[in-house]
Amino acid sequence: MRKFKIPLSVVILFAAFLSHAQEIRLPLENDSLRFAVIGDNGTGDKPEYDIGGKLTAVHAMWPFDFVLMMGDNLYGGEAPRDFQNKFEKPYQALLSSGVKFYATLGNHDDPARQVPYKPFNMGGKHYYTFKPKEGVRFFSLDSNYMDKTQLDWFEKELKSSGSEWKIVFFHHPIYSSGLRHGSNLELRSVLEPLMVKYGVDVVMSGHEHFYERIKAQKNIRYFIVGSSGQLRKRNIGKTALTDKGFDQDNVFMLAMIAGDAMSFQVISRAGQTLNTGGVMWE
Repeated sequence: MRKFKIPLSVVILFAAFLSHAQEIRLPLENDSLRFAVIGDNGTGDKPEYDIGGKLTAVHAMWPFDFVLMMGDNLYGGEAPRDFQNKFEKPYQALLSSGVKFYATLGNHDDPARQVPYKPFNMGGKHYYTFKPKEGVRFFSLDSNYMDKTQLDWFEKELKSSGSEWKIVFFHHPIYSSGLRHGSNLELRSVLEPLMVKYGVDVVMSGHEHFYERIKAQKNIRYFIVGSSGQLRKRNIGKTALTDKGFDQDNVFMLAMIAGDAMSFQVISRAGQTLNTGGVMWE
């Protein structure tokens, strides 16, 4: 039998591929809900495309069901070509695979153009809720205009959700160690009482162009994922809020809910795992 010899160059390339393959520390549990989180991503620049490439590679190994977007979905112009260059192209492979994106509105976003944009799955509304799996419900809020109408809607939806897991996402963080913005105290004063009263488990935001995991506040876990396109280096201040922070590279987050536990992994544009952990439903 003739022996086939693999060229050394191919061996080297394959070894390099293996050494740079993304490590996924989350299991693939049966009947789990898997999703990714990005924020402040819509620049159309190389970092956004790099994160899009990383997400595509991760999806091939660890298929997630959808992506949450923390706002500032498009910076600058919002003509049809901007939606293409700043959203459709960076995530083309995921969109083609049927991965859904659920957006919330940031301060740089034009609601008139984004709310009706079908790939953002906002259902034509500034704020909305969806239930991707029995026992898990997500609530997207418009933190730009938190009026009584929205607050009444939010309380009604929380009260009637009937879900063990309640996850809320909106753009402006109510807890933050950011030197540029910091905690939005006005927003906290109206949202936190409702979220505590009705047992919200996790809150995710953007706006600050870094990653921060906040220490539990009144039994709620807060995450800031705002550097999937933009980045503001050395902007995390030294406060008692920070459980883990990273402001040196662009990032995205993976999360999995299985039963009464949510596991997460935060990955940089370079492929470095920055933070892992879990949240228990109580």
